[in-house]
Amino acid sequence: MAAATASSKKLKPLGDRVVIQPTPREDVTKSGIVLPDTAKEKPQEGTIMAVGLGEILEDGTRKKMDVSVGDRVLYSKYAGTEFKVDGEDLLIIASKDILAIVEG
Repeated sequence: MAAATASSKKLKPLGDRVVIQPTPREDVTKSGIVLPDTAKEKPQEGTIMAVGLGEILEDGTRKKMDVSVGDRVLYSKYAGTEFKVDGEDLLIIASKDILAIVEG
């Protein structure tokens, strides 16, 4: 499991949101072609760095989050908001945009 960095520890997402550190994409293809940033696909896999408390339901209770810090996940291609904290690329997304937990 990935350890949270100092910058991600400063963030506490609200509600059912999570902070994800996207997995960097390779700069070179298997055949040795170097890809510029404009040709790279947007990553859809990352590691969860922080988790909110969960969505508040109509009856006032909180829905338990399905993911936890350190989980590797797949998420929707255009989900969330990208930003940088202390030079680190991060993404905040709603838990509904997480498609799966990558095991193993």
